[in-house]
Amino acid sequence: MQNVLIIGHGAREHVIGESLVNSGANLYAFMSSKNAGLEDLSNGRIKVHSETDFKEIIDFSNESNIDFAVIGPEAPLVVGIVDALERNGIPCVGPSIEAAQLEGSKIFTRTLLEKYKITSNIKSKSFKSMQDVESYIKDLNEENIVVKPDGLTGGKGVKVYGDHLFSKRDILDYCQALVNQKASFLLEEKLEGEEFTLQTFVDGKNVIGTPLVQDHKRAYEGDTGPNTGGMGSYSMEDHLMPFINQNDINLALEDIKKTVAAVKAETGVKYKGFLYGGFMKTAEGLKLIEFNSRLGDPEAMNVLPLLNGNFVDICWSIINGNLSQNFNFKNQATVCKYLAPEGYPVNPKKDQQIKIDGEKLKTIGAKYYYASVYRENNNIYTTSSRAMGILGIADDLQKAEQIAEEGVKCVEGQLFHRKDIGTLKLLQKRIEHMNSLLI
Repeated sequence: MQNVLIIGHGAREHVIGESLVNSGANLYAFMSSKNAGLEDLSNGRIKVHSETDFKEIIDFSNESNIDFAVIGPEAPLVVGIVDALERNGIPCVGPSIEAAQLEGSKIFTRTLLEKYKITSNIKSKSFKSMQDVESYIKDLNEENIVVKPDGLTGGKGVKVYGDHLFSKRDILDYCQALVNQKASFLLEEKLEGEEFTLQTFVDGKNVIGTPLVQDHKRAYEGDTGPNTGGMGSYSMEDHLMPFINQNDINLALEDIKKTVAAVKAETGVKYKGFLYGGFMKTAEGLKLIEFNSRLGDPEAMNVLPLLNGNFVDICWSIINGNLSQNFNFKNQATVCKYLAPEGYPVNPKKDQQIKIDGEKLKTIGAKYYYASVYRENNNIYTTSSRAMGILGIADDLQKAEQIAEEGVKCVEGQLFHRKDIGTLKLLQKRIEHMNSLLI
């Protein structure tokens, strides 16, 4: 059996860990806060410590005779965890520090896409002072502006005109605040359309896509409220979306392949690991919103449980550069609903006990993945972040949504979730929105 280390502490890492164990791995886990699901999957073979303390991770790996490591979150990737581990003889599923800048630096990515003429790139310009900011706002038109700080923002630093910024003064004030923090930032054109996530496995050259997923960033039903890390997501049984066709996917995959080649040409290193493109279909075609150098959270929960194939073998083929399509994904729909503490993301209630009826969840056919909760005396308690993802899988979206919604009822506590995620009503709203743009 392979000894495999998972690094990270969220629901994404919980589902990655489950997939590894289901494929025969002996799981070990290194995490900054204890994930009860990973603790159970690894039979207590865990260490709780900073996920960016390379020496501790290397020591733990050596003590545990780790065959390879899978890095879940972005923070360790963009500061070079893969480079540190591989220098010490521990193969990794994850990109090196240079390649991880696809997520770590939005400015790096836009510059790369422009230089290598990637067609889904959009109009943007980088700034580190207020010089020329006002004239660029005028060029793009203030109502078409998105402000993106460079670096990692946990999905919460981006501000969009009409959602978070309501005047030219708001835009200038936010830019000034970023300059005051000595942060570089991008001004980008605002896109109108429907977003989707395309997660891929990459071995440095070969890129293999997974089923499309649509995430929901807004905290409350009807896509209202502040942005979050993601309140839930769905995927369809045909692995597409009613408003995204196979041709769109082919274009998106082609741009991911060109980007992987561009990273190699620009930095001299191969991109290996997971790479997810956040795309938007617009009236002007397919546009790239961002790249992430990892699987999505919640989106990993939509695709990994559908995998027909050995995930440990896939990880080795990513590491060894011989990835091939010797696996597939079940033709089923999925709906993931995130349970979050009441008040999240503004003023979440933490340290509140949650009660989970695991047997009933199993009977319903729902799966659950722990995110930011902690276990004390066999009880589960909330933190200030998303608590757990409940997943429904079925032959069509309607049934998958019903399973997820029934699953939510098996969890007691001061929690809330978006009931509308995965519903046919919300899906119809997306279809009508896209149709209105394509007329």
